[in-house]
Amino acid sequence: MTASSSLELVQVRDVTLQYKTPDHLVTATYKVSCTVEQGDRYVILGPSGCGKSTLLKAVGGFIKPVGGTIVVNGREVREPGPDRMMVFQEFEQLMPWKTVLQNVMFPMQATGKYWKSETRERALAAIDKVNLTKFKDVYPHMLSGGMKMRVAIARAMALEPDVLLMDEPFAALDALTRRKMQEELLALWDQLRFTVLFVTHSIEEAIVVGSRILILSPHPGRVRAELEAGDLSYADLDSPAFGALAKRIHTLLFEAPAPGTSSEGARPLAAAS
Repeated sequence: MTASSSLELVQVRDVTLQYKTPDHLVTATYKVSCTVEQGDRYVILGPSGCGKSTLLKAVGGFIKPVGGTIVVNGREVREPGPDRMMVFQEFEQLMPWKTVLQNVMFPMQATGKYWKSETRERALAAIDKVNLTKFKDVYPHMLSGGMKMRVAIARAMALEPDVLLMDEPFAALDALTRRKMQEELLALWDQLRFTVLFVTHSIEEAIVVGSRILILSPHPGRVRAELEAGDLSYADLDSPAFGALAKRIHTLLFEAPAPGTSSEGARPLAAAS
């Protein structure tokens, strides 16, 4: 991945995000600030509607802040770019008619930045990093869920992004499969130490996946706290440390909002114009 002169890879500074519905101008987040360092497993946690997915899309360059700035590796984010790659839910963005190798090659071919020989070489190297070389000529329907995730990550990493953006990637899975996929992700991170910005609404998932956790308030999303999660895993599920952290997060998520903030999330379009 691209080297940075600073450990502070992603800087979100007082970012306010809004979007329109047919009747309202909705403030998704309000003056949110955080910093993601190189090699972080940084989790954004919050209830539904708090703006966490909107914030992730803004880091990806798909939504422009109405206030504040987002900087990645020293460059202000103004549009999508290969330095920030999205890994989507269930990894069904893999094209079923293409092999693993062809799927990993595709984004590089689409950019037009690489010679054909270089595209293949980079794809093979990325596939090898996620331990799927034996499956490079296999089609997605022949792969397990964990293997599909590895292909999706290999496809993103072939472009050498600064950060992987993951928006509730395991939300639609059953509990056992979800746990297996989390463990697959952590095993891959332990091997490659890439930077991941991960969105979830699950307290347990945030603790297991994250090294640091940003907690957002109910709508509109404001920073409640940033916590160090350490390296707690499912092996620690019944430990006092896991229980104490889960309890603290629960309290932060569901404590009463600050006075004067309950009506700031939406206002009539006519009033906003």
